[in-house]
Amino acid sequence: MRSLTLILCLVLCVPLGACGGYEIKNLAKTDIDMVADEFIDESRREVRELLVKLYKRNPDQLAKIPGMTVAGRLAQLKTAHGVLDFPELDGLQGIDAMNLTFDPGFRGDRVFALVVGLGGMLRQAYSYKPELFIHDQLNSEALLTSARNVEVLVWKLKNTRKPDGSPYLITYEYQGRIDNLSFERLFGKLIVLQEMMARIAGDRGDRTVTSAVHAVSSVFLPLPM
Repeated sequence: MRSLTLILCLVLCVPLGACGGYEIKNLAKTDIDMVADEFIDESRREVRELLVKLYKRNPDQLAKIPGMTVAGRLAQLKTAHGVLDFPELDGLQGIDAMNLTFDPGFRGDRVFALVVGLGGMLRQAYSYKPELFIHDQLNSEALLTSARNVEVLVWKLKNTRKPDGSPYLITYEYQGRIDNLSFERLFGKLIVLQEMMARIAGDRGDRTVTSAVHAVSSVFLPLPM
């Protein structure tokens, strides 16, 4: 019945491309592909929201790049396709970029390093694809590992300190008082999104998604290929 509806939509819609909101490209997608597309879009929205929130609490980081604005940073993320690779981070991506955030010797924008690293790792979990089609395969273990790395990131933001004892970035805590739990909610969403997609991907490939990957330390884990 669904196939018949799609065929009628394809034949009757003029111009091609829309019929009750259904796009022609969706003919090449399974239901799981469309769910994954929503997960990809949502995770990218959450990363952009994180960028805005972090700059509000850490405006000194944005000031390290003369003339840079939050809108400018958002534009850099939105216009980047596939891999997130920026010269100011010396081309470091994913977990390598995230580690810059907590590197005492790093003199650049720690907020940008964190967001580029996190956003790039989440993109890697989806093989750098902005959307999926029937022939695409998801790596459930990579998705699960990315969720564990978000947990590691949360731990590091709370516990990793500069030599003088201050946090590398202000998030939950300010002047010794927990005053902003919105960060925890945001990171929680990202963790749940990756875990749910890992489970869906495992079911799609008839594979068991194990819990063998755990954040047993403060070290980010490379994603399985």
